[in-house]
Amino acid sequence: MEGEKIKKICNLGTGTMGSGITLAFALGGHQVYMYGRSETSLKGGFERIRNMVDGLVENGLISETDVPQIIERIHGVTNIEKAAEDADFVIEAITEDLALKQEIFAKVEKVCPVDTILASSTSGLSPTDIARLLAHKDRFVVAHFWNPPHLIPLVEVVPGKETSPKTVDFTEKILTEIGKKPVVLHREVLGFIGNRIQLAMLREALYLLEAGIASKEAIDTTVKYTLGRRLAITGPLESADLGGLDVFCNIAGYLFTDLCNSKEVPAILKDAVKKENLGAKTRTGLYRWTEESLANIKKTREKHLAEWLVKDRMG
Repeated sequence: MEGEKIKKICNLGTGTMGSGITLAFALGGHQVYMYGRSETSLKGGFERIRNMVDGLVENGLISETDVPQIIERIHGVTNIEKAAEDADFVIEAITEDLALKQEIFAKVEKVCPVDTILASSTSGLSPTDIARLLAHKDRFVVAHFWNPPHLIPLVEVVPGKETSPKTVDFTEKILTEIGKKPVVLHREVLGFIGNRIQLAMLREALYLLEAGIASKEAIDTTVKYTLGRRLAITGPLESADLGGLDVFCNIAGYLFTDLCNSKEVPAILKDAVKKENLGAKTRTGLYRWTEESLANIKKTREKHLAEWLVKDRMG
């Protein structure tokens, strides 16, 4: 199947990720059928999409005149069979529940053409496990978008044990065509690339906080004003080369033995979840969040991500 012949994209899910992925494909010029379990779910999805579109206009990524065409490409449906039938590419962005994902793909496979590509945007579940109930496991792949999906370019493409090279190639191609930056893993691994690196950093950050070595503000400020600035230009391996492998080898020699290497979930994280202090969604986590502070940080994040997209377009 050639990218230019794609007539229909199906997105399953209307939450933050589902809405953002739907918008990403609509921005790329595709007709997208967004499935929600109810009209209420679809209404929430379209509200999120309109808010995202407003942000794109505000940050100069699209013009106001582009908006009607973009929105017209998105079709909300509450019937999963209608959403998936005749689709060229189906992507799922529902709850991170393995059994539920297996069930929904088994249902979708029955109404799709045999060459339809089936993809999940899971942030870490095994593609082999998700595809277990499928008759045609070769056409299933993970396409892990990052939040916010309409602003973060990278998508991790992760094949399962039976995913065909053709499926991987097609997925990489369509993601590139809609302006994303796909990276293809050679084989599946829990957490893929990004979340493994992110959780390794989080483990050390939580250790520094728990051990009383620094405040949460000091830890976050250190990352934002050093690693955060540099890693946007040079990744960790490029940074090592630029800094000198002899230097990093020497540092690793004494620091690796002192880094946190616990296999347990940090107590500070477990305790917060036990108390239902879940972060922004409950207004209390490692930080306390007000409506104003939450809106401000989201606005700042959106602005900076938009600036990076403008720079990406300029090459």
